[in-house]
Amino acid sequence: MSETLLVEEAAAGVLLLTLDRPAQRNAIDLDLCAALSGALARFRDEERWRAAILTGRPPAFCAGLDLKSFAAPDAPRHHVTELIHSVAALGKPIIAAVNGAAYTGGLELALACDFILASEEARFADTHAKIGALSGSGMGSRLPHAVGQRFAKQMMFSCQPIDAPAALRVGLVNELLPADRLLPRAIELAAAAAGHDPALVRIVKDVLDRGGAATLAEAIGIEREALARRKAEGAMRWEADRT
Repeated sequence: MSETLLVEEAAAGVLLLTLDRPAQRNAIDLDLCAALSGALARFRDEERWRAAILTGRPPAFCAGLDLKSFAAPDAPRHHVTELIHSVAALGKPIIAAVNGAAYTGGLELALACDFILASEEARFADTHAKIGALSGSGMGSRLPHAVGQRFAKQMMFSCQPIDAPAALRVGLVNELLPADRLLPRAIELAAAAAGHDPALVRIVKDVLDRGGAATLAEAIGIEREALARRKAEGAMRWEADRT
């Protein structure tokens, strides 16, 4: 447990991680970075956890880096970069439930999750150019994959926020929900994922993640390799009575 991160079981096999610095709009400082890194490592390594949800205590999801901790030229910003990249490499499903502002590093944190659900109050922005910074945590790579090159350029060049309906329209978020339905829906989807064979879910996640970073031809090859491996393991069972 940490004073900056709330860790709890949301459902069987589902870990709920809540950034808990509401007065700072859940901006990431050194303590929160360390707490979240540790919690994600335990989620990755402990078999009881099969899916996770990342959210923030209202009024924000995450406003990015706390500049009181990271503005200095020699500040250890690489710890946040390592944290964000680790989210995408967990090998288990993790859902971002964005309930307010997801700005800059907060947007990168959400983009590193497998997909994003948003409340009607959610806002998204990349303000790196505005503060004279260059992202090293995936904004220039994951954002275009999510919304396309042209819209990513609009967000990164202008630094202007987009609202939740716009985020839904361009494919940044999967679903747009009333605030009181955001977390229940995230738990519902995470519990559904947690109810499946974790080895199979891991393979599917790997296929999707590697395929998404590949050309179409490479993605087809990755899928074929996974299918061949699954067949060789004798694990291909088509169960018609399961829905």
